[in-house]
Amino acid sequence: MPVAPDLAVYRIDAEPYFRPVGNEVAVFEAAWRHRLPVMLKGPTGCGKTRFVEYMAWRLGRPLITVAAHEDMTAADLAGRFLLTPEGTVWHDGPLTQAVRHGALCYLDEIVEARQDTTVVIHPLTDARRMLPLEKRNELVAAHADFQIVISYNPGYQSAVKDLKESTKQRFIAIAFDYPAPALEAEIVMREAGADLALARILVTIAACSRNLRGQGLDEGASTRMLIHAGRLAMSGVSLEAAVEAAIVQPITDDADVRRALGVAISACLT
Repeated sequence: MPVAPDLAVYRIDAEPYFRPVGNEVAVFEAAWRHRLPVMLKGPTGCGKTRFVEYMAWRLGRPLITVAAHEDMTAADLAGRFLLTPEGTVWHDGPLTQAVRHGALCYLDEIVEARQDTTVVIHPLTDARRMLPLEKRNELVAAHADFQIVISYNPGYQSAVKDLKESTKQRFIAIAFDYPAPALEAEIVMREAGADLALARILVTIAACSRNLRGQGLDEGASTRMLIHAGRLAMSGVSLEAAVEAAIVQPITDDADVRRALGVAISACLT
C-alpha cells in the first residue's frame, strides 16, 4: 500500500522477529480489515510492542508509537500552537499525524497517562472516527487506513491507574502472557544468540521469579530480561553476573527479596 510522504519515516522495512503463540495475528488482521481499535493486555516485557511492530510490517503500514506517561496531556497527542520566527504555527501531534495520513497509532501503557487524556481518543474508537481539535476549531476525519492500538499491564491496575470501562469497551482485546517454557527458550535463543542449554536455564530462572509474584515481587522476570541476560552471558559475562545485572537488580530494590530470589536462582544454576 502507498504511504504518505509525511509518514515514510515511520515505515518498518525489515521484518521484526515475532513468534506467535496463539491466534493473535489472525485476530489483529481481522480487526484491521474493519479498522477496529485494538487493546493489548499483558505483563511487562512479554512481546506486546514487538507484536505491534510485526503487524505494522505485515500490513505494510507506518507505525507511530507514543509512550504514555503521567504528565502526558491531550495536547501531547493532538498537537499545539508553537511560536516560531514566522509567527504562531500549529504542529500536529503524533495521534493527529496518524489520523490525517493513515498510520497505525500505538499508545503504549496507556494507563500511565492522565485519565482525562484518554478521552481524546473516544471519538476515534466508534462509528464517528473523528478527532476534534478544539484549539484549531477543526474536526479531523480519520484516514481510511488509520487504526488505533493501545496496551496496558493489568497487573498494575489500581483505583488510580486503570482504564475506564467507557474506554475499555470501545476496543477488542488480545491477551498476552509469557510463552510456554519451550517456546520462551526458542525466543531467547533467537533474540540473544544463546544456545539451547543457556536459554533453558534462563527460562527456569524466570519461572522461579514468577513464582514469587505477590510475595515481594510485583512482576517476575520478563522475556525481555531473559534476552538481556542471555546477551550479557554470550558476551563473556559469567552467567551469575549476567543474571544479577539483567534480572535480580532491575526487578527489585528490596534486599530481602533479592536474597530470596538469589537463593531460588542458585538452585536453578546448580
